[in-house]
Amino acid sequence: MTSRFEPFAALLLAWACGAPQVLAHTAGHPGHAHHAAHAGAQQTTGAARSVLPFDETTWAQLLSQGPRPAAYLFTTSYCSTCPAAFAVLHDAVKGRTARPPLNAVMMDVAGPQALRHAAHFKGMSQMYAFDGFEPAIRQAVDPAWPNVTPYVVLVDAKGQTQRVIGPPSPQMLRRWLSTP
Repeated sequence: MTSRFEPFAALLLAWACGAPQVLAHTAGHPGHAHHAAHAGAQQTTGAARSVLPFDETTWAQLLSQGPRPAAYLFTTSYCSTCPAAFAVLHDAVKGRTARPPLNAVMMDVAGPQALRHAAHFKGMSQMYAFDGFEPAIRQAVDPAWPNVTPYVVLVDAKGQTQRVIGPPSPQMLRRWLSTP
């Protein structure tokens, strides 16, 4: 059974996801609002249209088999400074012919909830979401990580990592992007 408020909730979701063109299209068709809300959310996500699981084994796999160089920003849905830290990464790779992947890892939400935050990370290559016991996953990434975000890990071309809470410094970015 559908509530009489469901179409309006879907329209509100479409508006919150930044899809005013969808709202204009569905204004006279409340039955289509639910599908329009999902279409609007997908349009705002850029390259990342899916969320991959990130469990205790993912980090080791990414370090051994993942692309290099690459950047990983660990974030939460409520981290107010994480988009600015990600922007520093994005600015560092703009204009490069070989752009390293810029990844976001959501620690507290997954699936569609995580994708809602994708619009905050312009230039993101892939979004991951914690899938499992959060302290064990953090331990696998860095036993010394104090559970503070944004937490950025830069993996250089040789597989060496640099870790920082907050945006990386210009010196870290130069070291990360220097060719071997």
